[in-house]
Amino acid sequence: MKVAVEILTGTLFYVQVENDATVADLKKEIESQQKLPCDRLILLLDDDESHLMMSQEQDEVSLVECGVRDGSHIYLFFNPLDDWSSQHLAFTLPDSLAGLP
Repeated sequence: MKVAVEILTGTLFYVQVENDATVADLKKEIESQQKLPCDRLILLLDDDESHLMMSQEQDEVSLVECGVRDGSHIYLFFNPLDDWSSQHLAFTLPDSLAGLP
């Protein structure tokens, strides 16, 4: 099946997956095509029920069970990095710069 995926920036691209593909399969294909980390992807199906596909427990659910069909439109969001990684970032200067004022 071929689905349209839209990022919040307005970028629209198409992803082709097998008819029996899982949420994880779709995320891996998006990662491969767009160089985006599949473990941070949140997918929202644009339908009457707005199926949200974000948790790892949902990754093994088939796309069909989530309501995804050929031609479906999916919005792509990103799970933010956890607070720890952004607040405890540290680096050291190279020796050549360490003595500069």
